[in-house]
Amino acid sequence: MKYRAILLFGAPGSGKGTQGKILGQIPNFVHFSCGEAFRNLRVDSPLGRIFVQYAGQGKLVPDEPTIQLWKNSIDAMIMSGRFHPEADTMLLDGIPRNPQQARIMADLIDVVAIFNLSCPQEDKLVSRLQRRALKENRLDDANVEVIRTRLATYHRETQAVLDCYPREVIHPIDATQEPLVVLFEILNIVTHIPKPAISDGDTIFFRKDSIPQ
Repeated sequence: MKYRAILLFGAPGSGKGTQGKILGQIPNFVHFSCGEAFRNLRVDSPLGRIFVQYAGQGKLVPDEPTIQLWKNSIDAMIMSGRFHPEADTMLLDGIPRNPQQARIMADLIDVVAIFNLSCPQEDKLVSRLQRRALKENRLDDANVEVIRTRLATYHRETQAVLDCYPREVIHPIDATQEPLVVLFEILNIVTHIPKPAISDGDTIFFRKDSIPQ
């Protein structure tokens, strides 16, 4: 089955993680941060070494290990009962990061919405990332040159992901607003997205608010 998904999209420092963590507390929403999953790996593990190598230079981790990490993480979440594919919506933060990853994941996820958190003021993103680096001890965000490289990589490789999906599922959000205002705008859109059907054996029940009137 395809996993129902919402993409939290935007440049580094646009607030994807902040919104994802809050939305992930809502029943039937599960937040997955690709960056966080990589940072939680042991640095002496094969995937951990790959992440350190690329993140330290502000580059994207190659597609194969990125998709493998995502698959492993989702399988673990299902096994532990943290994610129920038949009822939950996955909030994807930091994946897919390029059109090739979007194509690979096309058979795995059903993207019902994309929240494009835009912040045209690059200096503001740099400041946000530096503050986060100090607060969360994220050394990959502390170096200005690395930050600039990450932002350039986003514009060169990641932004094109939007072209892989129908325009009607893409919702632009002004990320320069206060986080609470951004959250309000996202929730206002989420409440109008039809809920998934719930399967019980061979019988499929549709939530009342998912049936067109």
